[in-house]
Amino acid sequence: MTTIKVLGTGCATCKRLLADVNTLVAKNNWQAQVEYVTDIAAIMSYNILSTPALVVDEKILMTGHPGAAKVEAALFKALA
Repeated sequence: MTTIKVLGTGCATCKRLLADVNTLVAKNNWQAQVEYVTDIAAIMSYNILSTPALVVDEKILMTGHPGAAKVEAALFKALA
């Protein structure tokens, strides 16, 4: 099963990305486990400079939240 992680500190943008990812997983019927990682040490282990970040199977897809359409496109590509 695919693991999708949203790395974030609890800010509104991080929560929006998490909500969008959960919606996309349900809408597209993807077999994926979604995790919300808020532990600072765990986030720092990914060597990212900003949050939120989207990680699929330990590969960083993006940082920030460019909008639901771009998130969906990135997930389609990663899960294909």
